Amino acid sequence: MSKRPAGPASSGWRQRLRQSAALDFTPLRASRDYRLLFIAQFISAFGYAISYVVLPWQVYQLTHSTLLVGLLGVTEFVPMIVLAFVGGALADAVDRRHLILWAEAGLALSCTALVANALLPVPHVWVLFFGAGLTAAANALHRPALESLTPQLVAPAHMPAVAALTTFRFSFNFIVGPALAGLIANRFGAATAYGIDLATYGISIAILLLMRSVAVPAGAPRPSLRGVAEGLRYARSRSELMGTYLIDIIAMFFGMPIALFPAIAESFGGASVGLFYATLAVGPLVVTLTSGWTNRVRRHGLGVTWAVVVWGIAIVGFGLATNLWIALTFLVIAGGADCVSGLFRMTIWNQTIPDRLRGRLAGIEMVSYLSGPYLGNAEAGLVASAFGLRASVVSGGVLCVIGAGVLALLLPGFIRYDSVQGQARKKAEEIEPVQ
Repeated sequence: MSKRPAGPASSGWRQRLRQSAALDFTPLRASRDYRLLFIAQFISAFGYAISYVVLPWQVYQLTHSTLLVGLLGVTEFVPMIVLAFVGGALADAVDRRHLILWAEAGLALSCTALVANALLPVPHVWVLFFGAGLTAAANALHRPALESLTPQLVAPAHMPAVAALTTFRFSFNFIVGPALAGLIANRFGAATAYGIDLATYGISIAILLLMRSVAVPAGAPRPSLRGVAEGLRYARSRSELMGTYLIDIIAMFFGMPIALFPAIAESFGGASVGLFYATLAVGPLVVTLTSGWTNRVRRHGLGVTWAVVVWGIAIVGFGLATNLWIALTFLVIAGGADCVSGLFRMTIWNQTIPDRLRGRLAGIEMVSYLSGPYLGNAEAGLVASAFGLRASVVSGGVLCVIGAGVLALLLPGFIRYDSVQGQARKKAEEIEPVQ
């Protein structure tokens, strides 16, 4: 029996299905300044992804110490925790585009120091730690400004698409960048790798200068400790926000194995360390390219919790794997789960936080999503030094799953969060601010 050709109704249904699953580019079409911002950050993220791999690789090559590689996280954590709240307060009080420009100038300065050190006959390890700390300090000013600027450029209804585009930018560059980083460092040296990063910041700054200045949010206070305290009180008043912060800290502190990648690569017969970084970003790329479904999800807190559970289970699988390709498969799954968590957390933040508080809350967000990886790298290095690589990775994944379950019991409001109610709350608070 011959098949009948699909009629207009059938083809229309299939087209709508494809559109609902695909990455949504509407924010890029709707806003010129967001388009410029996205392009600038896409380019600089490529260079950053290269340095992100080469820096711990260079420390390991010079010292052969997983402990020192892990302690890079502590070096990055200290300036981040000190300056994140400052960056958040500044982002609510000045032109956020200008703050991003100054931060990228600081990132370029860090790259310059790393290039100069790598050109020495025997590079200094302390300079690598200095470069890591300076990069973290500049990021503490950069990220709150970037994340609080975006809602000023894009309509609230497009925030799920913005979250997907942001994650796509990260995942694409953290596939291509790390894959090239190992080749560049081995063939041309670390100085060339850092030099590429430096060049991308130059291009990014040039594009950012094409953007229009952005008005300071109405009613925003001058930077002060009182203003920072106001942001902290607001965050504590909302269980769904506290849930996004705490669950990510749990996931990254216990389940972040990145500091061990150089040693794990050697345990698999000297596999390229860049392969592990790149594979971890494959899952996010797949999720973002098929992220249209996220526009239909309302229970974001529940989605984050399940994503963190899957992340922990995948990390356990990665730690137990004795075959390279099985290990990489688990990294793909882990990366995809982390991407889903990030998409929903960013959507909660961008859809529900009043604009006058967005910078200060972005500083708190930064502390939450970077404290885990920075301290988690140190934790992974310490446990690996004491009990071995496999014990460090597997125990971290198990504790991640347990921690997510405990948090779900302690913060039921996080699990029950509904995006429609969250957006209505934001509108009400912008009309009559919460005291």
